[in-house]
Amino acid sequence: MLNFLRPSGARVERIHPKDAVSKAKAGEITVVDVREPMEVKSSGKAKGALHIPLATIRMKADPASPEKHPELDTGKPVALYCASGARSAGAAQMLTQMGYQEVYNIGGLGDWHAGGGEIER
Repeated sequence: MLNFLRPSGARVERIHPKDAVSKAKAGEITVVDVREPMEVKSSGKAKGALHIPLATIRMKADPASPEKHPELDTGKPVALYCASGARSAGAAQMLTQMGYQEVYNIGGLGDWHAGGGEIER
C-alpha cells in the first residue's frame, strides 16, 4: 500500500466549545488561534490562547524546528480555532502529521465565545 494513502494515526476531531473552555481553564489543553494578526487585532482572541498564524504553523509547531513555540508539546492536547473552523481544521491536520497525539478543532472564535470562553484584546 502506498504510504501517502495511509492515515497518519491521529485524527482531528471537533471539540465542543464548552469542553475546550473548561479544559483550557484547567490547564489541560493548549488553545491556538491560527488567524491573521489583523483579525486578532480587530476582534481579540480567546483568553490565554497562543496566537500562531496559519502561515507560520509549520515553523512554530514542528518539534524539529528551532523556531518551535515553547508552549507547544506533542504530548499535550491542542485545540485550534480560526474565524469559521476551516483554517483551524487544516492547521490541526498539520499538527497530527507532525506527531501531535491529541488535536481538536474548536471552530471559530464565535464558537469559543458561545461556549463561555472569554475574549481578550
